[in-house]
Amino acid sequence: MATRLPPRFVPTLTEVVHSGAAPLSPSAEAALSQEQLAQRVLQRVDLVLERRLREAMASVILEQTEALVPLLRERLEHTVRELVAAAVAEEMAARQR
Repeated sequence: MATRLPPRFVPTLTEVVHSGAAPLSPSAEAALSQEQLAQRVLQRVDLVLERRLREAMASVILEQTEALVPLLRERLEHTVRELVAAAVAEEMAARQR
């Protein structure tokens, strides 16, 4: 396998060259800072809103679950009574034969 010699000159970037863009005017700087401010405010509002929404949803879900417990208990009791009554009736009918 032949070894390859590296090139004598390897270009490297030693400094950052900016394009000849004009400096921002004071109104453009103010608009930029207003945009940054708006973004920061929106981020904070978003975080707080998400947390409060979760808390509100958890509260509503808990209230609804607590309201459902008596209804579920009543329906379960009714179902168990029907099943036990049917099982007893079938057993009594089987003994009479």
